[in-house]
Amino acid sequence: MITGLVKGKIHPHKFDKAEFYAAMRSSDLEIINNEIDVIKGTQEKEKEGYEGALLMKKAELVKSLKERLSFFKQGRIKLETNLLADNNNTELHFLRLAIEEHAPKIVKYYFDIEKDKSIVINNFKNLSPVVQNAILDYCENSQVLHRKDFSLH
Repeated sequence: MITGLVKGKIHPHKFDKAEFYAAMRSSDLEIINNEIDVIKGTQEKEKEGYEGALLMKKAELVKSLKERLSFFKQGRIKLETNLLADNNNTELHFLRLAIEEHAPKIVKYYFDIEKDKSIVINNFKNLSPVVQNAILDYCENSQVLHRKDFSLH
């Protein structure tokens, strides 16, 4: 059975977007690793993108430079491959934007920020409430996306 870790408690769960975004915000390697395990067992069409984003997040947290580069590269390939297969997926563009904005300049992963920003803003209203909330939470610490970009009534 696949298990996940949330707030220090191990429990079985299936893929849940809210838990995925909680893992993306986390700085706890155990939470990130457990969420990667959950994603590997899912049939979501964004599976590779989710796993890729978490691998790139994990790259920020490991100590060894070699491991950082390895996780980042693996994650980048998974996310970009998923985007090539599903280029109209706004959520994948948001994930790439979130990674691009915080990636170290040395990895040269920042070329699509403006494109991704535009796609996320233009398609925000079509996203699920969970993803909309993740984007609005992300705006709090973003230099690129701002709450005012989304006409919220």
